Amino acid sequence: MSEENVRTDRLVLTRPVPADLDDVFTLYSDPAVWEHFPSRRHTDPATTRGLLDAVDESWQLVGLGSWVARDADGALVGTGGCDLRLGLAWNLGYRLARASWGQGYAQELIRAAVAAARRVRFDLPITAYLLEHNVRSKAAAERAGLHLVWQGPDAGNPDPAAVRLLYADRPLSTVVVRELTAT
Repeated sequence: MSEENVRTDRLVLTRPVPADLDDVFTLYSDPAVWEHFPSRRHTDPATTRGLLDAVDESWQLVGLGSWVARDADGALVGTGGCDLRLGLAWNLGYRLARASWGQGYAQELIRAAVAAARRVRFDLPITAYLLEHNVRSKAAAERAGLHLVWQGPDAGNPDPAAVRLLYADRPLSTVVVRELTAT
């Protein structure tokens, strides 16, 4: 089964293509979707192109990466899925357009991503790496069945007080935690 195009009850999930650049840039340049990490907001399409190149590399290397999520009418709902992180774990992530918040799309996307990751590489843990003050993402990770396995300083964050949380679907070795939280 190809993971590149997946349908859920309400979403069409597709591997990103160059034609998605403008929609994804609009999403990633919206300050509302970066309220918890404003310095990561995209300010030019080249940054978004770099993100899409990294996602494409995940697809090429392991047959799975993030998708572009659209509703039945083709409107962008967001992006998300599981990307391989350092060859050690799947990183579950999503970013939804502000107009799509509170409608259950995150859990729909998460369910599809977890199922796809388990089909592609069941041996790898599924993780979520998020900021402590992002209560919606914490709740989404917990609803997905992930459990807090680490919390500590957010390496590389311009806010020295920022705390990262690492959730996982299973216990992680000390080595894996150290590697996943060092970047």
